[in-house]
Amino acid sequence: MGRRGQSGNGGGGDVGVLLDTAVRGVVTAPEEVLDLALDTGASLLAASAGLWPAVSRAALGHADTAVGRCWSAGWRPADLVRVVRRDLKPVHLALAVDLIAAEGRRHPAAALDRRWQEQLRELEAEVWWPSDEAYLSGFAQRHRLDRFALATVMLELLRSWGRLPPIAPVGPAPGRSAHSAHSSRPEQRSRGPVAGEPRMLSRIRALLAKAESTDFPEEAEALTAKAQQLMAQHSIDEALLAVEGVDPHAPGALRIGVDNPYESPKTMLLDAAAAANRCRVVWAKEFGFCTVIGFDADLDGVELLYTSLLVQATHAMQQAGARQHLDGASRTKAFRQSFLVAYAARIRERLTEATERTTSEAAAGRHLREDGTAEQLVPDERLLPALKARTEAVDHEVGRMFPKLVSQRVRVSDGEGWAAGRAAADRASLRGRSGEIRG
Repeated sequence: MGRRGQSGNGGGGDVGVLLDTAVRGVVTAPEEVLDLALDTGASLLAASAGLWPAVSRAALGHADTAVGRCWSAGWRPADLVRVVRRDLKPVHLALAVDLIAAEGRRHPAAALDRRWQEQLRELEAEVWWPSDEAYLSGFAQRHRLDRFALATVMLELLRSWGRLPPIAPVGPAPGRSAHSAHSSRPEQRSRGPVAGEPRMLSRIRALLAKAESTDFPEEAEALTAKAQQLMAQHSIDEALLAVEGVDPHAPGALRIGVDNPYESPKTMLLDAAAAANRCRVVWAKEFGFCTVIGFDADLDGVELLYTSLLVQATHAMQQAGARQHLDGASRTKAFRQSFLVAYAARIRERLTEATERTTSEAAAGRHLREDGTAEQLVPDERLLPALKARTEAVDHEVGRMFPKLVSQRVRVSDGEGWAAGRAAADRASLRGRSGEIRG
């Protein structure tokens, strides 16, 4: 762990004031004078090698405050990194992860909900420097930067974070109690068995893993369709537990990144996966993410399913190749936009059919066991009202989090792309998969 020092003597206090002034000047600078503000602030910070350890210590202290302010404004680790990845450079991204790790020293693991902890693990946010005084020198050596270049990178990053507005929180900030199950449920996103999770979820994972490993599309589709049915059954079981007072948790939320190109149809695909699992999606286009609102039993499945379908859609779209008009001009963009819109629309139909089928069977007393077989039970007349109540609870949470929503239409202008997208969706396996998407 890095050692946090005090400003003390030897110019440390003056350096802190200088840093605060430089950051404030950069954050508030209009775009037309930003370069001047960056040059001035970086020059002042880099001027004296003798004060560099004090600058390093002060920078981490200032970053603690800046990052903590973002947490209080509703942002989470993956959100801050997503902003940096979209707008800045890889060196800013490396610095961002380090500053998040440094701020994390303030919070014991028990103060973080499970999704927060998972994001830190995915970012590999760890304190690698021996002391706070040595951090900037170590970072500069790792990335081959001089003091001026590093000071510029630091100011650019803090400007980016300092100008972020408050957003709707999707869970508690560190140290605050959760209003949902997110902090108490076992981790559900790894590929292998998860200790302590419901056996139904373990069975779903096994089906998804087997579907990913088979080379036969028909087998993969059958396995993953069964997994989707089990996901729907699990959601039904949770609804009945809530009726009995066993599961009093309210809806929660998570954020999923949606990047260019073709972000509109990608959002439609996410919405299709969410709607089939009784969740809602709100798109924040300016920040490159969607907020998915639903009950915790459904949220992880939505994320896995969306990721898998997006991988398949992107692969199928690329396999379809480029397109041109008769005069030779490219129409590839319009083709691919229409392709993905049609893909999302057809996937919505398929997922909805699977969920409705499972719900109808459950209402008739036909219960899907953990091993995928069915058993006949006495029909439970509480089921449909319970599911309706959960849908209403999700809608209420959406209204609470986002009181001013605007709908957006997505245009389709290429008939061939539409037809190809629907055909690809018919061939898609409804399977979960983790991985990076390249548009």
